[in-house]
Order: sequence, then structure tokens, then C-alpha cells
Amino acid sequence: MACLWALSAAFATGNARAGAIDELHTFVTQFQTAEGDFTQRVLSTNQKVTQSSGNFVFARPGRFRWAYVKPYEQVLYADGQTLTMYDKDLSQATVRKLGDALGSTPAAILFGETALDRAFALSDDASQDGVDWLIATPKSKDTSFTRIRIGFKGGALAAMELFDALGQKTELTFSNVVRNVAVTPDTFHFAAPKGVDVLTQ
Repeated sequence: MACLWALSAAFATGNARAGAIDELHTFVTQFQTAEGDFTQRVLSTNQKVTQSSGNFVFARPGRFRWAYVKPYEQVLYADGQTLTMYDKDLSQATVRKLGDALGSTPAAILFGETALDRAFALSDDASQDGVDWLIATPKSKDTSFTRIRIGFKGGALAAMELFDALGQKTELTFSNVVRNVAVTPDTFHFAAPKGVDVLTQ
């Protein structure tokens, strides 16, 4: 499954950088729930591009529903205790304990708690095409990502770029993000449809 589970002149650049880090902290502390759409592009080391799209909803800390709609229907559910990966075409779901799985991952930034500085080293990056960027480098070595770029535009989460240890890059573009929407706990609970095999790890 595609990874959920995925951030001019010197004076102007300095202002953009400070803004990007501030906007990240604002996003984590003030967006207690949110929903929106995403487009994902995975660029492999041989330059092959795979694209998908879908929608998401989350509630801090650690609860989310990340749904791929095109080209295939796959959904990740996290209820704060377990992480469920459901593949509609395979009629199969895999469930495992969430534990510290969010840790130093992109999901920790999007859906986790507020103590980002414990898991990531944050550094400033330049502004490009109206998007203010920063770089989050995982402090833990036990992660598949070497660095994550996070971009904000007009105060809203706009994009993420994920770089893994094998040289693969994943680009996420966000749209229609609405903060502090009303959500119910069953939004993040997977109810297996009839005939679906549920595997527990």
C-alpha cells in the first residue's frame, strides 16, 4: 500500500522561512480536527511516476481516516489504538497496534500530538511559487524517511515531499482543507464488510 500511510532574495527568504515554521506549529496546535482532499505522486528511482488521489479526515492525537479513491480504493484507519489497512479489491484488511508507529513519520506531523521537536529537527527552507517551505528531519534512525519538506500557502497546509532512504520521492498536494470540523469516533473505526478477511498482526 502506498505509504500512509506521504514540506529570492535573502531578506524575503528569511521571512518566508520563519513563517513556514510558525505555520507548522499553528497547524499542529490549532487544527484539532480537519478534513480535505489530496493528490499523491510517487517518483521511483527509475523516474517512474505513480499517481493517486483521495480524501482524509483526522482528529488529534493519532486518529485519522486516509482514503485512496483513485485509481484503487484503499483506506487506512487509525483510532488511536490500532491501525487498519483495508484493500477493497483484495477484500482484505490488516490490523495492528498503533503503538509508537506515528513516531517520526509524516503522519506524526499531520495527525499526531504537538511535541514535534522531540521527533524532528526543523530547519528553514526557501519559498517557491508562493509556498513557504520547511524541512523536518527525523531524529530517530528507525524510520524509512530521511527528510520531509512541508509547504504552507496563505496559512493553509499546501504540500509535503517525502524522501526515503532508497531514493524514492513522494509528493502530496492538499486542497479543500477545512479545520476543526465535527467528527465522531466511528469515523476512524473500521467495520469490515461482509466477506472481507481481517488479519491481525
